[in-house]
Amino acid sequence: MTVPLLKIGAVLSTMAMVTNWMSQTLPSLVGLNGTAVSRAGTSEKIVSTLFQSPDEGWQVYTSAQAPDGKCLCTAVIPVQGSCSRDLRSHQLRQLMEKVQNISQSMEVLDLRTYRDLQYVRNTEALMKGLDSRLKVAAESQKSLNAKSFQELKDKMTELLPLMPVLDQYKSDTRLIVHLKEEVRNLSGSLLAIQEEMGAYDYEELQQRVLMLEARLHACMQKLGCGKLTGVSNPITIRASGSRFGSWMTDTMTPSADTRVWYMDGYYKGRRVLEFRTMNDFVTGQNFVQHLLPHPWAGTGHVVYNGSLYYNKYQSNIAVKYHFRSRSVLVQRSLPGAGYNNTFPYSWGGFSDIDFMVDENGLWAVYTTNQNAGNIVVSRMDPQTLEVLRSWDTGYPKRSAGESFIICGTLYVTNSHLAGAKIYFAYYTNTSSYEYTDIPFHNQYSHISMLDYNPRERVLYTWNNGHQVIYNVTLFHVIKTSGEL
Repeated sequence: MTVPLLKIGAVLSTMAMVTNWMSQTLPSLVGLNGTAVSRAGTSEKIVSTLFQSPDEGWQVYTSAQAPDGKCLCTAVIPVQGSCSRDLRSHQLRQLMEKVQNISQSMEVLDLRTYRDLQYVRNTEALMKGLDSRLKVAAESQKSLNAKSFQELKDKMTELLPLMPVLDQYKSDTRLIVHLKEEVRNLSGSLLAIQEEMGAYDYEELQQRVLMLEARLHACMQKLGCGKLTGVSNPITIRASGSRFGSWMTDTMTPSADTRVWYMDGYYKGRRVLEFRTMNDFVTGQNFVQHLLPHPWAGTGHVVYNGSLYYNKYQSNIAVKYHFRSRSVLVQRSLPGAGYNNTFPYSWGGFSDIDFMVDENGLWAVYTTNQNAGNIVVSRMDPQTLEVLRSWDTGYPKRSAGESFIICGTLYVTNSHLAGAKIYFAYYTNTSSYEYTDIPFHNQYSHISMLDYNPRERVLYTWNNGHQVIYNVTLFHVIKTSGEL
């Protein structure tokens, strides 16, 4: 009995070592050891990533060459790419599941074998004693009386539980043969996938994808300004706060600042939460609180180069608050600007004055009595808050849901409710306007804040207690020489 048991134990030990090696080594060999493909410059896990959208990726659309020799290109701002949908990745993950199943089966076998082996060892002395008595009885049948026969019978009864243990060994032997065949099949599948992948390690392929995305992102940044032609579906980052509010990241370009600022409510508020990263904002952790010296009005705040620009409550005064020094650096009145719900957006909420930033710098959107309630857009000096130049757009502010500015062009939505679209565009470089028809999916039916971030080229919105972003599609004209 001892020799067969040792053989079975040796087979189980060998199989366990092979399975353990595969479960530890296979992930690193094929690049499934937790390495995530993330867009350069964004948080590592969000929602995975900051702008994660599994159905979209890097896209560049081009049209035919124009008659004047220029190449007309439409560039779509990228969202996160990933190799997770690759067929090989799916196959390798299936292999990992099989390895785990085999490992679990081997653990059960190992425990059962150990238990049964202990039982067999405990009955070994009993079997030796029984063997000696049987030899004596065979040599001298005269010594086999009723008492000794009953003793032999009792010893045999004690050995009866050994029968199912031996039957289990037979079943386990067949299972071991099956598991060996499974391991052989796994090895063949892994070899086939490695041959299909060629000489490249899967992790190396992921690094190549990251490099390509970084280069394409840098190329997109060099494209500079363009005309808005489309807005993506909304990407919900978080659901928190009241129906009205604002949230933002620094709009300074370039900037390595990853902080997020959060301001709940639309009037009399003074509490600003500063989160260290977008991941912290999503989880609601790692934040500090700023208490503004003056309460705010509306939701048209913006953070630019480390400072918050906002409208002081019950006034047309613009305030520049510096986060690091926790102090007001400058405040100045906007000449003639309406306030206190005199000329708000269609949703009200003391949204008379709206600060925003684009590729050109700081702007303010508001209305005066002299302009008969039409939207005025003014370029501002971010240091002194002086108005550098103003444009009368001719569009009534009370008819606008919200507005934002990209590359010197003010875009206006026709409603803050469901069914809204980007309806009007005013071009400050030519002092002209046009009516547009750009779909805008208002998922939660009540937008109270809408701002463009030129550093990330996305729209930030506060939509009925949800913090949401949108990617934008810009139309660029690139000369054949490569100059913008």
